[in-house]
Amino acid sequence: MEEEKQGSQVKREKVEKLARLDKLQKLEKPRKSGNPGKKGLSVWQLTMLALGTVVGGSFFLGSSVAIRAAGPSVLLAYVIGGVLVYLILSALSEMTVANPAPGSFRTYTEQAFGRGAGFTVGWVYWTGLVLAMSSEATAVSILLRGWFPALPLALAGSGIIVLVTLLNLLGAERLGKLESGLAAFKLLAIVAFIVIAVAIVAGFGTRGEGAAGIQVVRGQSLFPGGIAGIAGSMLMVMFTYAGFEVLGLAASETVNPGVTIPRAIRRTILLLVSLYLAAMIALFLLLPQALVFEQISPFVSALSLYGLGWTGTVMNIVLVSAILSTMLASVFGLGRMLRSLAEEGHTPAWMRDRADIPYRGILISGGAMLAGLGLGMLLPQGVYLFLVSSGGFALLFSYFIIMASHYRLRRRHGGPFKGQRGLRGYPYSSWIAMGSLVTILASMPLIPGQGGGLAAGIMFVLVFSGIYAVGALRKGRESGRRRQPSLQVKVPGGRAQMEAAEEWTDRHQGRLEERHNRPDQSGRHSGQGGTKGGGKRKKRKRK
Repeated sequence: MEEEKQGSQVKREKVEKLARLDKLQKLEKPRKSGNPGKKGLSVWQLTMLALGTVVGGSFFLGSSVAIRAAGPSVLLAYVIGGVLVYLILSALSEMTVANPAPGSFRTYTEQAFGRGAGFTVGWVYWTGLVLAMSSEATAVSILLRGWFPALPLALAGSGIIVLVTLLNLLGAERLGKLESGLAAFKLLAIVAFIVIAVAIVAGFGTRGEGAAGIQVVRGQSLFPGGIAGIAGSMLMVMFTYAGFEVLGLAASETVNPGVTIPRAIRRTILLLVSLYLAAMIALFLLLPQALVFEQISPFVSALSLYGLGWTGTVMNIVLVSAILSTMLASVFGLGRMLRSLAEEGHTPAWMRDRADIPYRGILISGGAMLAGLGLGMLLPQGVYLFLVSSGGFALLFSYFIIMASHYRLRRRHGGPFKGQRGLRGYPYSSWIAMGSLVTILASMPLIPGQGGGLAAGIMFVLVFSGIYAVGALRKGRESGRRRQPSLQVKVPGGRAQMEAAEEWTDRHQGRLEERHNRPDQSGRHSGQGGTKGGGKRKKRKRK
């Protein structure tokens, strides 16, 4: 009886599990295949979302670090970075078109290397990006305090994080329109700088002392740092390209990922590389490398040199909008990453989102950014920079994992996914991309302040790998304890069934013997009692 109860309980659990799975699939279906009632993100909105994430403070301000390291040869670094981004996005596009999963590269990592790898990559990316965005909120607060000196830094940073989080709750379609506006403003600022630079070189509207044009380039060494300078600048160059992975995370918000994603990727690459190279060439025609300082945007320094000091205020406005745009798109990706982790059971059950917009993932990510901001206020600056610089490691680590997952799945599949053309030059292009990313990660200590980021990033990888290993071990022990009682019951249960079967056989045989020995109408016994006695002897032997 006890075994029957356990069997029925197992059946009941299976039925409930199937019902839950069916319900989850019904809820996820509109999200994965595109809701017919919703328009979804267009190619232009998706491109602007990617550019909104990519073009940020790392380009307008951080590019000075790359220029100081490599000089004019930083142009070569931007070309190399563009080729790497193209390879990574091509690999991501191939996997996304075959399976437009909300978890994007985290899901593909899990398919290629197992649940432990998916857990680790997802949490390393989420944690690194949360810390990086909390530092971006601090940067915006410092810029705002230049205009409003009485504004407390903590209040300004908290207000920005709350605003960015609430705007993400509006949904992908409305956020896409807002992000398109902010991204267009940033791109127009870069285009405006290029136009002003051309005007200055042509001799229009300048009041400064600088001699613009080829004369500026002639006085400079094209490779002042040699190969080491280009290698040292690659880290910052890749940071200026960072954020394009949001294209994969946004795939589930599009109606037709197979068409939309590849087009958005091509446009993103073309616009990014063209604008970056044009802006850098214009910059070198105006500003010698010796006048580039890490604390000031090189674009502000170049325009101030030619009597356009008022542009500093304009560039600060552009910088604020650029960082806000980056934060908006990053929180979009953070919410989807957390939803993917929750749906795979890598978070507590209460974190799971059933709505089309991942409200819980967005709110939890916003709360984590507030905690990161508080951490920056409480901890010494050196410790906080150690943690924040891990955001750069998290992004580069994710790009390496994208290439490694694509390589593994492509080998397993035996060819391009879904018959499409796929990554050009595979597998050589995969090896080149992975080798280059490992080299860039290894060069992090060459940039002041980034050695700690490498150490922090490796620490996060080890910590999350350990958390998963401990959780898997605990689950294994718990399932072992659950199975143990059922093994103990099986033997007595089987013995009880055998004894019940023997008792039923004996009773049945006893009834036959009684019927056989019952007197017939003539008063005689059928078997004269012999069979009955024999039956008793057989029963005794069985016992």
